[in-house]
Amino acid sequence: MIDDSSFKTKLRAFLLNNIVTVVFIFIIVLGLSVSTNLTFDFLMNELIARFFRNGFLVLSLIIPVIAGLGLNFGIVVGALAGMLSLIVVRYFNLGGISGLMLSFLIALPLAMLFGFATGKLYNKTRGQEMIASYIVGFFANGLYQFIVLFALGVIIPLSKGHVMVKPDGVGLRSTFDMGPHPLSRTFNPETQTPGLRYALDWIWRAPFLPMLIAFGICFLVFLVVRRMLAQKNPALKQSKSWAFILSCSLCVALIILGVYGLLVPDNFLSGIREIPVVTGIVILALCLFTQYFTKTKLGQDCRSVGFDQHIAEVSGINVDRTRIIATMISTVLASWGMIIYLQNMGTVSTYTSHMQIGMFAVAALLVGGATKAKANIKNALLGLVLFNAMFIVSPDIGRLFSGDEGVGEYTRSFMVYGVISLALWLYAWKTLKAEKNKELQYAWMDDEPDTKTPESKE
Repeated sequence: MIDDSSFKTKLRAFLLNNIVTVVFIFIIVLGLSVSTNLTFDFLMNELIARFFRNGFLVLSLIIPVIAGLGLNFGIVVGALAGMLSLIVVRYFNLGGISGLMLSFLIALPLAMLFGFATGKLYNKTRGQEMIASYIVGFFANGLYQFIVLFALGVIIPLSKGHVMVKPDGVGLRSTFDMGPHPLSRTFNPETQTPGLRYALDWIWRAPFLPMLIAFGICFLVFLVVRRMLAQKNPALKQSKSWAFILSCSLCVALIILGVYGLLVPDNFLSGIREIPVVTGIVILALCLFTQYFTKTKLGQDCRSVGFDQHIAEVSGINVDRTRIIATMISTVLASWGMIIYLQNMGTVSTYTSHMQIGMFAVAALLVGGATKAKANIKNALLGLVLFNAMFIVSPDIGRLFSGDEGVGEYTRSFMVYGVISLALWLYAWKTLKAEKNKELQYAWMDDEPDTKTPESKE
């Protein structure tokens, strides 16, 4: 028989620990229920596009959280490194795979330099890293605006007739195009050179349903093999039986759904477009890298520093160096993530593309259940799905409350800032509650009556 009090306690703890995720699920369900023109294939196509577009950026936030740096709003610095590399590549009309690889290569030293300087700043502002990261984003944006508005054309000479340069030859235009892909219908090989638009996404595109089946089979095999290895090796972490059964059931459901979509013509899955396989492989590689990094010596040092800096320092870990390395890794990943994001967008807003990157990425991570002190790959992937689903249904929510779909844009902004505020408030409240409980425990131990006899004390 189930103990009602124990069940209620566990349910209350679960809801309290996952309140942000629960609220977002409720909002998405509400938006789907009141929508009148939102079809399933449109929802899935938008969700898939946004997932692959933003996935790398959100995953770049995990390592700083592990290292105790909190939510790194400073990935804006990395995003600016990615934008500067794209400006160089597009100015010289380079494109295709070679242009994309060159963008990654140029962004690497810039992001490492920016990450090193940011990491040094975090060490000087210990305990206030999130505020420092937020402010450093504004500072970096000011330097970036100076470069693209004034330095390019005055200090660094530019060609006045270039499509990216303003007519007076000073500064860049407010937007510039990434250039057409060779497979695009608008591409004219006689007058145009290949650009960076979809340079990564269109390397390999595959139909959704076969990839859904392949994903279900591969993940099912992975779950079974991991379960078998965990049973043979007690050192490996073994998931609970109900979680294993639920995960396997989900994989089987995906396989059945994919087979149904292939066999039954004109079903609700037939309108889902192709997915960018190579972009998915890159995101998967980052997930594997993050998982591998946590098991290395440096990754364990980051965990130790994130848990308690004093204990880590006593143990012989160079705390400042570890925090700088974690910041540099996150900044480099953010620069590459920005390049992936912009090659999918196809058009770069020179002065605004980077403005909300840090805020949206942090909000997506928090929606997945992460906190200031704890984040993992599951939080990032779940947050990506829920956060982008909210973006898709927000116009319908705006129409529900005001009769105007345009209010949905304000709903999005409200949810982004609201999620961050709620998550940080909950973390602060839990921390304060834990400290009070610790103080009460110590007070109780101090007030405990001394029952020892004089003889036993001697």
